[in-house]
Amino acid sequence: MKKVFAILLISAVISSCGGSGSKSGENADSTKAADQTAKAQSSEADTSATKTGSSTTTAELAPGAKLMAGSDCNTCHKEDVKVVGPALKDIAAKYPPTDANIAMLTEKVIKGGSGHWGDIPMAAHPQLKKEDVTEMVKYVLSLKK
Repeated sequence: MKKVFAILLISAVISSCGGSGSKSGENADSTKAADQTAKAQSSEADTSATKTGSSTTTAELAPGAKLMAGSDCNTCHKEDVKVVGPALKDIAAKYPPTDANIAMLTEKVIKGGSGHWGDIPMAAHPQLKKEDVTEMVKYVLSLKK
């Protein structure tokens, strides 16, 4: 979504700045420069999403962060703020990243459930692969306040 927005913004700037007196060669150079800027911005946005967390390296967080970004998790959970479900950092504070907690939370995401964080139940996600959910849970538990 950020990539599309950046490209649309750059296109709007180019079309509003390219007056009628410009030569076709100059217009092509401007477009090429705008494309390079858009690519640079989009690659910066992609890498910054994986730089959260504290004790785990960026390379280890990348799979879980990418999977979370491509899922519906952010509909109910935000990193620092309670929305429908608890904040991701609150989950990390409650559950140490042990094998038992990772397995329990993986099953909770897949099967759904309620009672641990209030009356609102968490929807089941049976369409997700267990391996992917495990990576997402590891990522969430790596987040620290």
